[in-house]
Amino acid sequence: MPNYFYTAKSFDGTAETGVLPAQDERELAQILKGKGMMLIRGVLSDQQKKSFSKMSISLFGVSATEKIMMTRNLGVMFSTGLSLTKMFDILSVQTKNKTLKDALLDVKEKINKGENLSEALSRYPKIFSELFVNMIKVGEESGTLEDIFAILALQLGKEHELKSKIVNAMIYPSIILVVMVLIGGVIITIVLPALDTFFTSLNVDIPFYTRALLWMGRFMSERWYVVLAGLIALAGALFGALKTKPGKWLLDTILLKLPFVSPIVKKSNSAALVRSLSSLITAGVSLNRALEISSKTLGNHYFKNAVMETEKQIKKGEKLSNALKPYQNLFPFGVIEMVEVGEETGKTAPILKKLADFYEQEAINAVEKLTIIIEPLLIVFLGLSVGFFAFSIIQPMYSSLKSIGA
Repeated sequence: MPNYFYTAKSFDGTAETGVLPAQDERELAQILKGKGMMLIRGVLSDQQKKSFSKMSISLFGVSATEKIMMTRNLGVMFSTGLSLTKMFDILSVQTKNKTLKDALLDVKEKINKGENLSEALSRYPKIFSELFVNMIKVGEESGTLEDIFAILALQLGKEHELKSKIVNAMIYPSIILVVMVLIGGVIITIVLPALDTFFTSLNVDIPFYTRALLWMGRFMSERWYVVLAGLIALAGALFGALKTKPGKWLLDTILLKLPFVSPIVKKSNSAALVRSLSSLITAGVSLNRALEISSKTLGNHYFKNAVMETEKQIKKGEKLSNALKPYQNLFPFGVIEMVEVGEETGKTAPILKKLADFYEQEAINAVEKLTIIIEPLLIVFLGLSVGFFAFSIIQPMYSSLKSIGA
C-alpha cells in the first residue's frame, strides 16, 4: 500500500502534516475525516512535486452559469472525499474561461501554502461574492462544507434564473423598439432628403411642421456624425451620472414611483434579500452578519438602507419582523408577516426560502405583465409616428398638386 504525504486541517483550523498509507486519495480523505480532519493536499510521498501558477490579467469576467457549474462540481467532488487541491486542479482543467482558470489555480496554490479555502477565495471578490466566501467560512468552521456547496449552488441558480427570465421577458419589446429606431433613421436620413428636393422643385409654401421635419432630415443626412457624437456623449454622461450616489438615488427613486415598474423592483429586491438571508441563516451565519452581507447583494438604494437600518435595530435586541415594519412601503404585502410567523415557530430559514420562491415568481409575473402593456403601447406609438409622417408629407403634397391643377 503506497504512502501519502498529506496536509490536513481540523474543523477548528489546526493544520497537520504527515504520512499515511492509503490505496488512493479518496481513502486517505476518508481516514482523515474519521479523525476529524479535512484533507487539503495529498501526494505520493515519493512523487512530491511543487507547481506554481502566476495570476494573469484577463479582460473577461466569469458568467453566472460558470459559477453555478463550478459550485455544483465542488459539492459533488467534496462528497467523494477528494482533497481540495485535487478538486481545484480538476475544475481548472474543466473550465474554458481564462479568468476563472487562473483564479482556481491560484486558489489551489494558496491552499497548498496553508490558507483556508475561504481566505483564498476572498482574494477574488469579482468572482466569489462576500456571501459566497462567508458561507464557505462557516462550512469550514462547522465541518459542513458539503451542505454549504449545495446551498450555494441553489442560491446562485435561483438568482440566475430570476435575472434570466426578467431579461428574456424584455427581449421582444426591446426588438420592437430597436426596429422602430432603425426605420426612423432610414426615413429621416434617406427618404426625407429626397422629399425635400421634391418640395423645393415645386416652389410652394409648406406648413411649419413639414419644414421642421424636412430640416431635421437634411441636418441628419449632412451632419450625421454630429448627431452620432452627441448621442454617444449623452449616453456616456448618463452612464457616468448613474454611477454617482445622487444619480443612483434618483434612478432608484424614479423606479420605485413608476407604475408597473415599482412592483418588479419591490418583488425582485425582496426575493434577493430573503433568498440570501435564508441561505446564510441555514449555513449558520448570525442574523446580524446575514443582514450585513445581504444588504450588499441588493441593487436598490432604498432597500439597502432599510436592511442596514434593520441590522442596527437587531443589534439593539429588536426582532427582525419588528425592525422591518417601518419599511412596509418597500416590501410587498406578506414579507414581514411571514418573517414574524417564522420567528414565532422557530422556522425562519425555511419560511424565508419559500418566500423567496414565491416572490421570484411574482417578479417574473410582474415583468410579463409589463411587457403585455409595453408591446401595444409601442405599436400605437409606431402608428402615430407613421401617421404624423404621412400627414406632414402627403397633406402639403396634395395641396400643392391641387393648386397646380387649378
